[in-house]
Amino acid sequence: MGTAINVEHLSYTYPGADDIPGIQVFEDLSLSIDEGSFVAVLGGNGCGKSTLAKHFNSILLPCGGKVFVFGMDTMDEEKLLMIRKTTGMVFQNPDNQIVANVVEEDVAFGPENLGISSAEIRRRVDAALHQVGMYDYREHAPHLLSGGQKQRIAIAGIIAMEPKCIVLDEPTAMLDPRGRREVIETIEKLNREKGITVVLITHHMDEAARAQRVVVLHDGKIAADGSPKEVFSQVELLHGIGLAAPETVELCWELNQMGANLPLDGLSPEQCAQTLLENWKV
Repeated sequence: MGTAINVEHLSYTYPGADDIPGIQVFEDLSLSIDEGSFVAVLGGNGCGKSTLAKHFNSILLPCGGKVFVFGMDTMDEEKLLMIRKTTGMVFQNPDNQIVANVVEEDVAFGPENLGISSAEIRRRVDAALHQVGMYDYREHAPHLLSGGQKQRIAIAGIIAMEPKCIVLDEPTAMLDPRGRREVIETIEKLNREKGITVVLITHHMDEAARAQRVVVLHDGKIAADGSPKEVFSQVELLHGIGLAAPETVELCWELNQMGANLPLDGLSPEQCAQTLLENWKV
């Protein structure tokens, strides 16, 4: 397995204005993401999650250090188009990414800008809509769809460009529980069946628990990095930086404060129930 994204000693400062100094987000951040993996990035407001995500397809460029996307230096202007074709971005508000009045036309927008033939665009649009479960809505008006459906259309537009990696910056923040579930199930399927590298920026612990790896940012540094079970079992560390573990882990941790001795690795309700069944003594 190769490396999809490699961040080497990244530093980044948002520029100031007039007499107002700039805001430093990263001073010396290093991170590597394997090709084909599903990584969730967590952290409180202002920790650098979105800033990091925007470095992955050259929306932002390093002030120091390097970011490589499938071996391509994001500072290399000649590689900019290929980097953005290779790594697609999905943002928080799907309305900001929808540009057409018909679903299939919106999904075709990206491939058209790449100069792809009409026949190939038709194939890609149909395939992308099938992959996100929205093919039956191909002739609908996007503005009539639910939030979750709109976000799946935005994801389809990225898929149609056939990226190797998709970076999603809090894509479920504006969605109801059903919409959140639709989007997360969609990106899980793309990772599992198509091998697309997924980087999910989120503040929902239950979403992060479904990733293969969780990276926690705090004050521009990596506070924790590992499997969901490894990261979420560090409840005190998470509390110390203003975060919480998934509700199932928090329940077992609270019981442990009352004298129980429960493992903190039950992330789903079913796993938590099994933990209680096997370890609780009346």
